[in-house]
Order: sequence, then C-alpha cells, then structure tokens
Amino acid sequence: MDRYSEVTNKNQREIVLLKAFPCKWGKCSFCDYILDNSNDEEEINKLNFEVLENITGKYKVLEVINSGSCFEIPKATLLKIKEIVKEKKIEKLFFESHWIYKKKIQQMRDFFDIPITFKIGVETFDYDFRNNFLNKNAKFETVEELKKYFDSPCIMVGIKGQTREMIDRDMDIVLNNFDHATINVFVNNSSQVERDEELVKWFEEKYKFLIDNPKIEVLFNNTKIIYLL
Repeated sequence: MDRYSEVTNKNQREIVLLKAFPCKWGKCSFCDYILDNSNDEEEINKLNFEVLENITGKYKVLEVINSGSCFEIPKATLLKIKEIVKEKKIEKLFFESHWIYKKKIQQMRDFFDIPITFKIGVETFDYDFRNNFLNKNAKFETVEELKKYFDSPCIMVGIKGQTREMIDRDMDIVLNNFDHATINVFVNNSSQVERDEELVKWFEEKYKFLIDNPKIEVLFNNTKIIYLL
C-alpha cells in the first residue's frame, strides 16, 4: 500500500495515509476502509513515523488522511506531525473528520495553529440517502450548519440507488457553496453497496468540465491515495 504521494495538478500538496485507532462510528454501509485501523498504539506510531519521514515540505501544504477521523490518530503521531510542520515550514494542513467530532474541530485547529482545511465525508446532501441508506450518521440539516465546522465536503457518486437528480443537486451545492470539494466515484469493495456503471458513465460525461475547475478534485479510485481527474 502506498502511504505517501503528491498532488501535483490541483491544490498541490504532499499527502500521507496514516494508521489510527478504529473509526468511532464504523457503521457506514459502503465502507471497508476501516480494516486499515489497529488497536496496537506502538505499531501505529511506528508505521506512522516511518511514513512521515517522506515529507519534504516542498509545497508547504500537507494532507493527512487515515481510515476514519483525524481525532483517532494517536497523540504521539499528532505531536510528530506538529514537529514536522514546524521543521518543514508547512503553512497549511488538510484533515478529515466525521460529523460526530464536530465539537472538537476547533481544538485541532488550535493545536496546530496554522490554517487547516477540514474535509468531511458528506457523501450526499440528500439527508435520507446519506443517513438511512449509507448509514452515515451525519445528521446536519443545512449547508450552513455543515459550514459552521467543516470547509470541504467529500461527495460520493455512482452508487446503485442514487439518481441523476440527486447528483445534480449535490454538484450544484458543492460548486456554489464551497472553495474546495472532493468527488469520489464509488468503487466496488467488500461491502454490500454496489457501483452503478451507467450512472458513472453519465457522471463522467456530464461533469467532465470539472477537470478545469481548480476547486474540485475527482477521485476515480479512492482505494489508492490519489487518482485525480
């Protein structure tokens, strides 16, 4: 598994995939990424420290991802990241968190004391599909409520059960309300959720203009660190 990479076209940055403790929610119907988690803190920190050695600071921007929320990363690893931020003169961070940690977002901002773009796996702004089909447990009602805590939504497309209208609405919200967003094209995994090939083809054709939008990143294979449109 590649745990270090670089985003070189849009929002240039280094990106690391770290291990962490198990996802506190861990019940999303589409997700099997949490298999990368562990309860062995010593093992987690050892691997993370090795991965973090790759960071050069060349873009002054670092994204840290794990199979869950950044609040599940051990304290020793967070302290190491903070050390590297200072040493490599990194000026901006990207982190991701589940909605359940919304009240702790400011604590993380204060801990690092540099700008952080906080991403969240919204998956869709359709409340029913998000919480009842995807079992996301992200029970915000409005875009404004989400933006009180988070900066960058991650949207998922290409799932059986989604509609074109649902995706159109999601794209409209993202394009008109956020300075950064990620669109994940669903890839079949060990979950029971299935990819809708026809919907994916429709999305790729209708929204190919996103390739030129500096605010939007499209991942066609989110089991790898980064595959951008």
